[in-house]
Amino acid sequence: MADFLATYGSLFVSMVLGALLGLSLYLPLMAGQLSLASPGFYAVGGYVAAILSTTVFATPAGNLFPIHLLLLEMLIAGIVCGFLGIAVGIPVLRLRGIYLAIATIAFVEVLRVISLNLDITGGAIGIPNIPQPFDIQISYLWIALPLLLISMVLFYRLERIRVGRAFIAIREDELAAGAMGINPTYYKVLAFTLGAILAGVVGAISAHFLNTWNARQGTFDASIIYLTFVLIGGSRTFLGSVVGGMIFTALPEILRNLADTGGLPTWLAQFLRDGRLIIFGLLIVTGTIFFPQGLVTPDIFKRRKTRDRQSSKNQN
Repeated sequence: MADFLATYGSLFVSMVLGALLGLSLYLPLMAGQLSLASPGFYAVGGYVAAILSTTVFATPAGNLFPIHLLLLEMLIAGIVCGFLGIAVGIPVLRLRGIYLAIATIAFVEVLRVISLNLDITGGAIGIPNIPQPFDIQISYLWIALPLLLISMVLFYRLERIRVGRAFIAIREDELAAGAMGINPTYYKVLAFTLGAILAGVVGAISAHFLNTWNARQGTFDASIIYLTFVLIGGSRTFLGSVVGGMIFTALPEILRNLADTGGLPTWLAQFLRDGRLIIFGLLIVTGTIFFPQGLVTPDIFKRRKTRDRQSSKNQN
């Protein structure tokens, strides 16, 4: 068991972090906004934690990084990304559809270029040797898993209260929502900002988990991967983002292990190792054709309740 946890512990943590990143992208989609800015906020949160832990909160070599300081970094990263989300969201969310997607991709690229040219971010090399709060990587579940569970409870409540219903109303028909007294601009910026906060908090955890942080953490490639989490998992319920984030975080490792088992042609093994984005792109295309609402939809639970009621009536 110890060998199993040592081998796959980092994968389990990555799956939980992937689910959280899927939720950060699901929030603006919940309000009908195709925003791909989550990797940018994720990168900013990671840089905040990396800079604070290596300078302001620096600990002696060989000592574990205090947990309370990690929690403080998560809080600071969330606040910074929240203000940045408001500053970006107010002008950008005037756009819609593909134009919004292009604008948010540009935002991610601007942040990447800035991080490549600043001394405080370590330039192209990044910030290495970020202090570790745990002896083994699977121990990060003590931070990441409660955060995921709390987020899922909050999302469950969000979908059933006035704010969440306003998000859904805007997604279904923004013009009709406005006619009903809902302020679309306010709720779109709110959804965008909440997603930015969650991405920043996840970035702060990931910086310590990965032990190094650089500009490669927030790229256009990451935007496509996170979009895959939500679209294939299901964009109509938060559970789809959780399931999609976990599955597609584990998928590259599964493909890599399959390629390393031997018995496959060299070209196919190389494709399974390096063709992750191509595979994800094919999954987006085929998934949207055969599963337009994703693998997990709200109707699944409704159909199950209906079947249970029908079976109970037949038994009576």
